[in-house]
Amino acid sequence: MASHTTVRIDAEAHRTLKQLRRQTGETTPEILRKALEDYRRKHFLEGVAADFAALRMDAKASAAERAERALWDGTAKDGLED
Repeated sequence: MASHTTVRIDAEAHRTLKQLRRQTGETTPEILRKALEDYRRKHFLEGVAADFAALRMDAKASAAERAERALWDGTAKDGLED
């Protein structure tokens, strides 16, 4: 059974939800679930980008990562012909 929770939002966000419901035919929970998933993915990818930026700032760690990646790139074909 689904549980329900009340979440307070401002008037502008409520208007946006109403507009999206009219445009998509989706329910408020569906719209919010999708919006949260998009936000979660965006947040994750921003973290990955920040981690790679930090890695690039560390020359030794960056060189080690490139060397490891080169080793893995060699396994991509696994000796198989096209």
